[in-house]
Amino acid sequence: MTILVGYIPTPQGEAALAAATAEARAHGERVLVVNMSRDDKLVDAHRAEGSDLTRLDEDLAESGVEHEVRRVEHGTDPADAILGIIDAEAPRMLVIGIRHRSPVGKLLLGSTAQRLLLDAGCPVLAVKAD
Repeated sequence: MTILVGYIPTPQGEAALAAATAEARAHGERVLVVNMSRDDKLVDAHRAEGSDLTRLDEDLAESGVEHEVRRVEHGTDPADAILGIIDAEAPRMLVIGIRHRSPVGKLLLGSTAQRLLLDAGCPVLAVKAD
């Protein structure tokens, strides 16, 4: 089986990756790390640079976990991209990092994490950064 990780280059993304790696190691599973860039933004802080993805690949290889690091190059909604990958790959679990947001912040900006928690067709593990 596969554990899917929605990765962004933040402490929350690193926490999600660590949790997914530990889960994969414990159950002998594969990790699929997905990062996405939005088409509608000229600069997207959630887009991992090539060096970030190379480091992820090297760290996962060193851990001995079977893995794939994938960047979704096109799209406007990260939740749609991840939900599409869930439909295509049928992972056992999705792991995401979350951060605290005020109720007003959720109302005005929406929440990718909230949408994934509600709409994912597989169990979702939501982790916080230390």
